[in-house]
Amino acid sequence: MTFGDGSNRQGAFVLASKGLTPGKLRGLQRISNAGGTLTMLALDQNNSVVDMAGKALRRAGEDRTPTYEEVVEAKLDLMRGLATAASGVLVDPYYGAWSAVASGSIPPHVGLLLRLERTKYEMSARNAPMATIEPGWGVAKAKLMGADAVKLLAQFEPTEPESADANFALVEKVYDECRKHDILLLLEAVAFPLNGETKKDDSFLDRKAETVIESARVLSRYCDIYKAEFPGTLGRESDQQLQDNLLALDAVSERPWVLLSAGVDFDDYLVQVEMALGAGASGVLGGRAFWKEYFEQGDAASREAFLAGIARKRLAQVDELVRAEGTPWFARYGFVAEDLRAVRAVEGWHFRYPTA
Repeated sequence: MTFGDGSNRQGAFVLASKGLTPGKLRGLQRISNAGGTLTMLALDQNNSVVDMAGKALRRAGEDRTPTYEEVVEAKLDLMRGLATAASGVLVDPYYGAWSAVASGSIPPHVGLLLRLERTKYEMSARNAPMATIEPGWGVAKAKLMGADAVKLLAQFEPTEPESADANFALVEKVYDECRKHDILLLLEAVAFPLNGETKKDDSFLDRKAETVIESARVLSRYCDIYKAEFPGTLGRESDQQLQDNLLALDAVSERPWVLLSAGVDFDDYLVQVEMALGAGASGVLGGRAFWKEYFEQGDAASREAFLAGIARKRLAQVDELVRAEGTPWFARYGFVAEDLRAVRAVEGWHFRYPTA
């Protein structure tokens, strides 16, 4: 008598050879939908949330900065309203992480992603941002508290060598730490204005797509999921040019990639998401496009109604698209679902784990 059907079994080395070690694989399973796509919600913003909460207080006649406790409660409110509709939720260590876990605001079946970077950047001699890790925080602590993944943001401009070199060195260091602790790494790279530019200037917008694509070419191998900007601007470039840009982004991305929202209005984000999924994206990691109007509501009842109605419908609409049109993360690694179900470890594998 035998148990099971071993005819199609594969050794676990086929996963490890692609960097899919047990912790990383479990992280991918935890943050993804059943079909391997990703509908993730970003609630790791600090400065923008403090700013939006401050504006809400001033509209209510209170000219002050929100307290730490008020920012925590706002973030928990957003989590309670939206987390159950996401496959994973990204939170920050300063305001969100411990309170989210302790309060159960992120349900146990939803993946937990934790931000690593400090929101205040050091600047190069040419005033280009250089990322650092949040003081008192790091990969080991995120793993210790039970995170399924960590996220690192590096503002990256390949033509600015001092900033690019510093950010690249940090990315490499964090990637190595994540391998050591066997935890999933999401890497986000965003373009930034140079020498007094703004993000609305033609000089910035003219090179944005090239920067987004080149950043993915350089950096995407140093992560497990790559979080990308939309490579262009709706209404500025033709749909054909934007589609070509997205296909170029997909071609150079060495890992599954998801689209960030960058605070654009939801209707624009929905168009971006549809185009990105058509070009090969595995899903989204979006934030303010879903929920930024929360802070414009005048009272608690209105905020609750907004989250339960408009914001949740937005997330559900994107989730439906992601599940239907997204590329499963395992497909980017060259697998189909049946391949994963057939993988078996050899006896004694735990003696060699971890290999880092």
